[in-house]
Amino acid sequence: MRLLAVFISAVLLCCQAVQAQVRTFDQMIAEGELKVAVYKDFAPYSFEEAGTPRGVDVELARALAKALGVRLTLIWAPPGEKLDDDLRDYIWRGSQLRNQQLADLMMRVPYDRDYSQKRNELGELENGHVVMFGPYQNEQWQVAYDRRRLESVGSVAVFEHHPIGVEVDSVPSFYLTSVFNGMLRASTHHYPGVPQAFAAMKAGEVDAVMAMRGEIDWQVHEAADPQLALAENAYPNMGKQLWEIGMAVHESNRQLAYAVEEALEGLIRDGTLKAIYASYGLRYDVPDMYQ
Repeated sequence: MRLLAVFISAVLLCCQAVQAQVRTFDQMIAEGELKVAVYKDFAPYSFEEAGTPRGVDVELARALAKALGVRLTLIWAPPGEKLDDDLRDYIWRGSQLRNQQLADLMMRVPYDRDYSQKRNELGELENGHVVMFGPYQNEQWQVAYDRRRLESVGSVAVFEHHPIGVEVDSVPSFYLTSVFNGMLRASTHHYPGVPQAFAAMKAGEVDAVMAMRGEIDWQVHEAADPQLALAENAYPNMGKQLWEIGMAVHESNRQLAYAVEEALEGLIRDGTLKAIYASYGLRYDVPDMYQ
């Protein structure tokens, strides 16, 4: 029992030590630095090209840091199995395995009341240490197709006879293999990521690709192929098809959230954010909060 008590005390001390790394807004300003977590290798949102950080989330983080009068430090975050894991590792507790520093701000977090209010089996908020705020992008699902092999996409039923590529273990994968009683399962081809699915379409392995609109827009922009088109079909029985993307801070850092939200509104209203998205070939819809 004594050994168990010592072990528990050590674990608690470690957790406190990690959580003590959460900086106050005044400390950030005094140190002149904003640490922002962005997902690693996630074009067009955050990625590196020849060692240079790029992506709309990176550009937005730079603009926010500039508005706050501080320098930007990026923390590259390999995605965990669940968003809950990422919020824990980069915002409120840290990871003993990765031994990385905590971020002040994390990009690309769903701005969703149901998710933020999600509770565990004990009735506790699963992300009670986190404040999710600042919706800056609308996201949705999108299909791109090659007009050389597919005339149009009136509905997803067309993919019974035309192969379509998706990222493995993604929402489009689960959707296309289950909709219409699995009618499209045989024609749904799986790839490690969206870039590989697009490469397969270019090679003629599939006639279309389904992914998030931002990823599709980026791939179409990079391909610069006039034969690639964007479908306008609906997705029956899919559930939530449009959602907002925002940011997250530690629950003790609401002052930072207020400052970032004010800076974000300015970037949206003066057209800066729309220009950032356009520079990567992405469409931009202003979130409802700023309409």
